[in-house]
Amino acid sequence: MSTGEAPAKLLLVGEHAVVHGRVAFALPFPALRARAQHRRQDPRSEPRMAAHHDVFQDAEILEDLQVLEGAGHAQADAPVRRQAFYGLAAKCHAAARGTQQARNDVEQRALAGPIGPDQAFYLAAAHIEGGSDSYQPLVYNYTNFIYNAAAVKQAPKSFADLLDPKFKGKIQYSTPGQAGDGTAVMLLVNHAFGGKDAGFEFMKKLQDNNVGPSASTGKLTALVNKSELFVANGDLQMNMVQMKDNPNIRVFWPAGPDGVRTALSLPYYVGLVTGAPDSNNGKKLIEFLLSRKAQSTVSSVAYGLPVRKDVTPTDANYKSFHEAMHGVKIWTPDWNVVLQELPADVARWRQVTGS
Repeated sequence: MSTGEAPAKLLLVGEHAVVHGRVAFALPFPALRARAQHRRQDPRSEPRMAAHHDVFQDAEILEDLQVLEGAGHAQADAPVRRQAFYGLAAKCHAAARGTQQARNDVEQRALAGPIGPDQAFYLAAAHIEGGSDSYQPLVYNYTNFIYNAAAVKQAPKSFADLLDPKFKGKIQYSTPGQAGDGTAVMLLVNHAFGGKDAGFEFMKKLQDNNVGPSASTGKLTALVNKSELFVANGDLQMNMVQMKDNPNIRVFWPAGPDGVRTALSLPYYVGLVTGAPDSNNGKKLIEFLLSRKAQSTVSSVAYGLPVRKDVTPTDANYKSFHEAMHGVKIWTPDWNVVLQELPADVARWRQVTGS
């Protein structure tokens, strides 16, 4: 029997871009570890894997992770762990929205005392929307769809266009409740159609053209590029990077019944974990990542969009992002509501699509 163990990782930005040779920023998270054991049950049988997930008993860190509700333990099945992960993600987004009072206090706190790491955080936050004194957006990213420009000469203008029989067996989107981008598609469709009844009815109709479930969004790009698919979902940072190696893909945003093209905002957030073992360096890292200097390179280095309002890069990547999103409305959902209603919404999606 052989055993391997590794800490979890925190990907701040670039988890898709890195597979295309671009920069990603990741940190180890030793409070949460995974252990895998590889052994033969019988000399004549195939090898089997046994996975164990151990959470270190650090009271302060466990307090921050209590939304996982035991999902770090081996006895919790995969759906429970997956649902807990999305719950944690949604709560982080909700916390990042903060309160109006917290946002009002940001600029005053930035100017209180010498400009050290704490003050630098608030000083940066004064130029960032959507954060709080605990979390801040780090890099902006958005949902989009992609199409094969060689096979489909013009991007579908509306969601209704995707119901055209010419797309039968040529559309695929990642699975809501399993892939984060797939969950975003479900949320976006319901928003675009003005409510869940109309949104789920559309997804029921779209199932006639949909290939079926996909656990991964990233792998859909190559399928679209090769014309095995004509349309798939994605996110802007990932797909803009992928265009260089997949020359047939283009990004687009279909309009809802009201004619409005909308993208769901999916920023990367950064914050300092309570009880972090090296909090001073953590603060310095956050200070740097939110500084004007670092934010001015987000588009050129990481193919993302800066969150600071006082930063306007001039590089080609930044210009291509803005050209692509011209006329697209940005929507940020209430993540508290998303968290509360997500289990029922995923169950309804499965029911209407037969998934």
